[in-house]
Amino acid sequence: MEIRMSLSRYCPVFVITAAILLLSGCEAPSTVNVNQQVTNSVATNTNTNTNANNSPAQPVEGVAFTMPLLDAMLTDETFVREARTAVQLTDEEVDKLQTRARNAVLELSGDPAEDGSRSTRSSTEEAMKEVRDVLGNERGNRFIAFVQQKWAGDSAPVTAKPNAVPTDTRVIVNIPAYRMDLFHDGKLVKSYKIGIGYPEFPLPTGLRKANTIIFNPTWTPPDEPWVKGKVAPGKTVEAGDKLNPLGPIKIPIGLPSLIHGGKAPARLGTFASHGCVGLTNGQIQDFASEISNLAGKPLSLQDIKAYEKKKTETEEVKLGTDINVELRYETIVVENGVLKIYRDVYERGTNTEENLQRILAEYGVQLDSLDAPTKEKLLQAIEDMAVDASGKPVETNQNSNIKGNSNASGNVTRNIKGKKEIAITIPQLAGKGYPAPVDLRAN
Repeated sequence: MEIRMSLSRYCPVFVITAAILLLSGCEAPSTVNVNQQVTNSVATNTNTNTNANNSPAQPVEGVAFTMPLLDAMLTDETFVREARTAVQLTDEEVDKLQTRARNAVLELSGDPAEDGSRSTRSSTEEAMKEVRDVLGNERGNRFIAFVQQKWAGDSAPVTAKPNAVPTDTRVIVNIPAYRMDLFHDGKLVKSYKIGIGYPEFPLPTGLRKANTIIFNPTWTPPDEPWVKGKVAPGKTVEAGDKLNPLGPIKIPIGLPSLIHGGKAPARLGTFASHGCVGLTNGQIQDFASEISNLAGKPLSLQDIKAYEKKKTETEEVKLGTDINVELRYETIVVENGVLKIYRDVYERGTNTEENLQRILAEYGVQLDSLDAPTKEKLLQAIEDMAVDASGKPVETNQNSNIKGNSNASGNVTRNIKGKKEIAITIPQLAGKGYPAPVDLRAN
């Protein structure tokens, strides 16, 4: 798909051809047939009961749809052309959608110190209302589904059971756990603490691939509210510059996301990017070495630093083989005999008693068979973690597409208030579940 500004506003990517002008941001999604049902970004390991039989003409539950994402899409000529055909948009309707999306972006706060109260659900709810106001309910729903398909990109659906441990070589990212793991032939060899996409720029889910490491990426800041003062929109920030948010390395993992450096240690374990997996520079160097080794063409830290010394030269190094990257959204995880419940930061309604029972049953444990104090702890933990990043309760009605806490604030939630997880040891789960972190790289 041809990109001119698109999602490149938000999480920087590399220039592919002269026809692709990228400014800064995650890669825009590839072309998807509007009549194709969206399953790409709704993996079955998201601890949800998402209906897999959604009509293609209806918004797809579990897939983000926000005005900032729409704004990014509407700057791409190919997307607009395809949307005109798929939904029979008029010039006037396109103009109205562009204006409303742009205005929504301009309202976003660019101050990292501000702790806003917007959320994925409220942003999605507001965006859907805006689109339906312009296009009506039927065509609005078709357009929303079309945008969701684009955002899903080229992710393949994941069919694994909850908390599944892979048997192959792959990277697993569990978004609400702020954790990324490297597996080699089914054995966990390395873990990383990560930063995730802001609520209005959420990481998608699904199975992707990594096949290239890009050293010394440049960054051209867009004309956006979050780009203020220190850099000039449209003026390239060279690789290695302390103002370049990518750090020394970026690794594309399929449209529209990257794994990249440039993050401060304080941003790990919270929101840190516009739709990407964020690491510190030290972490991304280590990760690049580890993944290259798993892919069969090892790069030592010395090799990596040699590339980085050539700050004015952007280098693309192909991995020996493609590595699967699985993006999960699991808020209830059995980890080495301990049940962990994470905050529902993207408000998918995953922390429910029903999901708790389902996951315990995967390990042969029934909730009602537990002693009363343990059961009470679990149910209280589910309730305590059924909140968004700002601590507000999340609507858990899975039969509604989007219901949540609408808020008129224009700020992006950048930090998480309160505890992020609750861990409860259950003797019946001893020795079971997903492995605990190995050789954890926390900064």
